[in-house]
Amino acid sequence: MKPKYRVVAGLMIALLIFLAGCEAGSDDRGRGNDSFPDVAVIGSEIEGMYLARAAKDEGLSVVILDPRNQPGGQLVQGEMHFLDEPEDDSRQSLLQGRVKELFDRYKRGDIRLSGEFAQYFHSLIEDIPLESGITIVGIKLAPEEGSSRQRIESITYRDAAGKEKTLQAKYWVENTDFGALSGKLALKRIPGIETVFGGEKDYMAASMMMKFRHVDWDKFRREFNRLSKQEAEEKYGTQSTVTDKFTWGFGHVGARYTPSSKEVFLRGLNAIHLRDGEVLINALLVYNVDPSSPESVERALALGKAETEKVLPHLRQELPGWEEAELNGFPNYLYIRDFDRYETEYVLQAADLMSGTMFWDNVSIAGYPIDLQGTMSHNWGLQVGDPDKYGMPLRSFIPKGYANAIVAGKNVGASAVAYGSARIQPNTALAAEVIGIMLGRLKGEPGLAELTEQDMKEMHSYIAEKYGIILSGVKGANKIEHLSGEQIEQLNQGKLTLHD
Repeated sequence: MKPKYRVVAGLMIALLIFLAGCEAGSDDRGRGNDSFPDVAVIGSEIEGMYLARAAKDEGLSVVILDPRNQPGGQLVQGEMHFLDEPEDDSRQSLLQGRVKELFDRYKRGDIRLSGEFAQYFHSLIEDIPLESGITIVGIKLAPEEGSSRQRIESITYRDAAGKEKTLQAKYWVENTDFGALSGKLALKRIPGIETVFGGEKDYMAASMMMKFRHVDWDKFRREFNRLSKQEAEEKYGTQSTVTDKFTWGFGHVGARYTPSSKEVFLRGLNAIHLRDGEVLINALLVYNVDPSSPESVERALALGKAETEKVLPHLRQELPGWEEAELNGFPNYLYIRDFDRYETEYVLQAADLMSGTMFWDNVSIAGYPIDLQGTMSHNWGLQVGDPDKYGMPLRSFIPKGYANAIVAGKNVGASAVAYGSARIQPNTALAAEVIGIMLGRLKGEPGLAELTEQDMKEMHSYIAEKYGIILSGVKGANKIEHLSGEQIEQLNQGKLTLHD
């Protein structure tokens, strides 16, 4: 072969290799991979990890980009290990899906200590890439073809080393406790707890989990249970209870404590005996925490640590079996209950919860009292009512006007009042898992926002058959059928409370 023909042949071969590579790259994008994943989850709160795991198990590629320096959020870093279980009026558990395994192991005592929760957390995201310490600096949007919705094409972020990167994905999930993604979209904020308690923009308090050791729990339970109901209520407050593992109530113990500043408050004690005299308490509220500000979080952590040291002698004096109690370290983060949330295609209202409404696009069967935790101006908060059970629709997890965005966990679309119940971890954890399953089942066609009632019926059947999760054919008690339209509106605003 003459030299010039060798050159031409070489160029042709190179071109064919290049084209083959482009075609392979295009196929990879269609299937999804780490550089162009099917699902990108922003934040590592536990609820979104259920979505990530379900989507991965259904065959999708998933990546997690976490603005926090350490993963695990409320559950792992905040050590919020007093887990609330939703039940219906018959005291039947509403747990379904993977989160039920966590609660089963928790109740058995297999998962109690911080290291055990961390191990469980990491088992959920095994083989899913996670990058910590990122900061979103830009979002590229485009109109969704054939729709009035927008879609997120890519985000640009700085990694922990300060290098800028751009990522494309088919679906994006907001899974932080401060709206790292959704706060940068053109979305309207859902009015917050200020609509109930008045004043300017406000949020329910955060909590600093308090950790103690050398507690004689047997003595604590024994001495408490020697009291008559009247004696216990007079000394410790109404509904105070001590079991072999838990306490709740003890509002008088909190009321007898004088905080060091107006920015902290000791409410009633939700405590769990972890193991061998180690006890964790959810009771110390910290106000005015902005989880989007590292400085605010650090300041609140310092305040919470200092106050915990002051609470210790108070508990030694107030509670039998606590005479030798000591501090047992501090969590790395706070339990953030509430921050800015943004409009979704459907925003749950208190009336939906109290009427036991079920939706054609249910992704969770939920329950829990509508519990509005306190603010600086209303320390003790408010309980609005106690639903039987209710549905949570897919539309409450789709940001309004967006085709390929999803919200998880604390970002659920719920009014300030409805959020008091909807926010509970198992409610939104089940929703996240179901959405992850759906994403895998759909493989992108049609999109979540385009699903019809018939599509959801088929999806519910698939999820029930393969995963044993029941989302249809469930009925919740209607506790507001006797209310007038005006009273229902008052309920939705938190101006009317219902008690059984």
